[in-house]
Amino acid sequence: MTVAKRLGLSLLFTGVLLLAAGSAGAGRSCSSAGATARAFAIRVVVPGQATTESGSVSAPPYHVSFGQSFAYPGDGSVATTGSLTASATSDAGAAASANASGEVHSVSLFGGEIAADIVAGRATASTHGRNASGSLSGSTVAGLVVLGQPSAVGTNSRIALADWGYLITLQESSDATSGAGGARRFHGFATALDVHLTAAHGGLPAGSEIQIGYAEANVQAPVPSKKKPVPPAGERKKTPKPPEPTGKTSGGGAQTPFLPVPSGLHPKLTAERYVFPVYGPVSFTDTFGAFRGDVPGNWHHGDDIFAPLGAPILACADGTVFSIGWNDVGGNRLWLRDSQGNEFYYAHLSAFSPLARNGLQVKAGQVLGFVGNTGDAEGTPTHLHFEIHPASLIFMGYDGAVNPTSYLTAWQHLQDVRFQNVAGWVPAAGVSDPAPKPAAILLQVSDISEASGLDPGSLQRAIAPRLPGSGDDEALLRSLGFLPPANAGADRG
Repeated sequence: MTVAKRLGLSLLFTGVLLLAAGSAGAGRSCSSAGATARAFAIRVVVPGQATTESGSVSAPPYHVSFGQSFAYPGDGSVATTGSLTASATSDAGAAASANASGEVHSVSLFGGEIAADIVAGRATASTHGRNASGSLSGSTVAGLVVLGQPSAVGTNSRIALADWGYLITLQESSDATSGAGGARRFHGFATALDVHLTAAHGGLPAGSEIQIGYAEANVQAPVPSKKKPVPPAGERKKTPKPPEPTGKTSGGGAQTPFLPVPSGLHPKLTAERYVFPVYGPVSFTDTFGAFRGDVPGNWHHGDDIFAPLGAPILACADGTVFSIGWNDVGGNRLWLRDSQGNEFYYAHLSAFSPLARNGLQVKAGQVLGFVGNTGDAEGTPTHLHFEIHPASLIFMGYDGAVNPTSYLTAWQHLQDVRFQNVAGWVPAAGVSDPAPKPAAILLQVSDISEASGLDPGSLQRAIAPRLPGSGDDEALLRSLGFLPPANAGADRG
């Protein structure tokens, strides 16, 4: 498939988006914003044959796909891979956002003539009032080797494949235009690795194409309303003066979410080590600051890490767990505080592990719970909502969150999790339902809907210093106030 054809199909896809956005506002004073996304992990296109692909997803609604491997044909002589993930999410209303990701690990084409450690295409887009923008910068190709030689990777770079073809790395294209009423629209797609055969090779005819890591995001800003005719003076009604803008939305309002902390701010976290908070294949994109109508400020304070139901959730650092329990938005959720005072919020767990105990100290990589979709995530693909609150911004309360994407990207490539930390929690091969059984949920977890991990009382109980000279959990729990002092009854006779 040529770039022109693919772009034509994408623009057609955008047209469907715009039609949907326009119809959503039919009969209203202002149309709603619109958003769509799609992605796939790998696709093999052979002239005259049906296309073979893995991990094809689209949104709306939210969709996520996971795979352990891919081989084409059956013997893998053309393509073999390790794990594959693809996700497509979209939200639309007064504002809109779209995110897509297609990622493949351990790629080998034509018996190793082309190989890569990680191939990932990512696309994001969002609206802000009447404006729309997007980014394709998250795409990557790591460890690329072509015909036995390590190869540099660049945006829209072309690499010759002897006399039988060429490949393009980080192929991307985007388009931002104005529509009705000056409302902007954005369309963008990225293919992390695109191999074209100009001559027969490896059992494939000329004209064949292998695309790996495809992501596409489209958004349409809401079209402003047309002015209504002015009624006669006698029929006019006085209307109260609207309140001054606060930069925040309420009740799913129409203003752009206001971010107290700039999205590009990345304070250094200085504890000893950090690990990625979910074990196994995952998919995530930068959704920090996207519109969310049911949280303070109406903006997304973290990233959603999509993973299979029941995937182990790990402590990202050595620290203390606290504020463990349920609320209507986060569902099963908990907080972790590292030794430097940085705090991490985990939400939508399907269940907790026995290590999820208020005040317990844990090590990076230990299992705290399992991926789910509890709380307001019910009905969406299973994922972990993850936030980072640096110690230097704790004074800002919930609005002290920073964009976790760059941290997560760095941690994901550290490979700092020892397998024995999670071996007991990984489901055996062939198990169709990896979710933890209901008994894994702690019986003592209470409804703490009104409690926040950033509440001073929660912090005081969780971060109180150990008793001098104490080294066991009992002493720690006593120092945190969860057990009475050892000498509490000494003077009662």
